[in-house]
Amino acid sequence: MTQAHIHASHPAIIKRLKRANGHLASTIEMLMAGRSCLDVAQQLQAVEKAVQQAKKALIQDHLDHCLEGLVGPLGGDQRHAMDEFKEITRYL
Repeated sequence: MTQAHIHASHPAIIKRLKRANGHLASTIEMLMAGRSCLDVAQQLQAVEKAVQQAKKALIQDHLDHCLEGLVGPLGGDQRHAMDEFKEITRYL
């Protein structure tokens, strides 16, 4: 059986995903009600942004807790490289 893999950031990520779920449900309702394409596109943007933010938080949390836990404490140059790597994940 797989051991639970829970981090302190997971409740915040769940909250973001629930928000995305609410935006998606609203989008479906908007389409069914015949709302304008502009309104639907704006709502889809909100869905996409919420999922993107959840993904970013998950990846950065993984880097902080899983990757660093695997390699151990980082020295100055290694810390700088890790910080740059975390920063570049913004563009995923």
